[in-house]
Amino acid sequence: MRIERLTAASATARFSELADLLTDTVQNGDAIGFLAPLAPGEAETFWRDVIEAIRSPYRILLAAMDEDRVVGSVQLDYSQRTNGLHRAEVMKLMVHTSTRRRGIGRALMEEAGRIAEADGRWLLVLDTREGDNGVRLYASLGYITAGIIPNYAKSSSGEMHATVIMYKQLV
Repeated sequence: MRIERLTAASATARFSELADLLTDTVQNGDAIGFLAPLAPGEAETFWRDVIEAIRSPYRILLAAMDEDRVVGSVQLDYSQRTNGLHRAEVMKLMVHTSTRRRGIGRALMEEAGRIAEADGRWLLVLDTREGDNGVRLYASLGYITAGIIPNYAKSSSGEMHATVIMYKQLV
């Protein structure tokens, strides 16, 4: 397994794999801003928007590759505000269900941290659904809980869930 930084061209070349990753993640019930089942074309629209965003210097897309197949991804969104040029948001960590429990999420997060720090972004923020495995993963990587917002998002079942806001200072 290796981590690659995708460009707009390389992400376009892997478009169907990325769409499959999102579909698998949402179908598994993971909280990444979508409700299962995805509407037709929803995964494709999402990835088209991401590909457009990574054309700028403010969005980074990392992919975990296993035998030349995308099995995970994460994004960094760099703040563009002059008072926030030191921070980035970690977004949409996904690992395909067929490859979980192999350290892929950890590897993606660690590489995201290395890239952010190299780019002068030393404060990382993220949010994740309370009670999900992500909370434990992020805490094990040194992220600190800043707070919890109740009833933040709805699941496919209609149940409301809290989100946990976390941060990590790299320096």
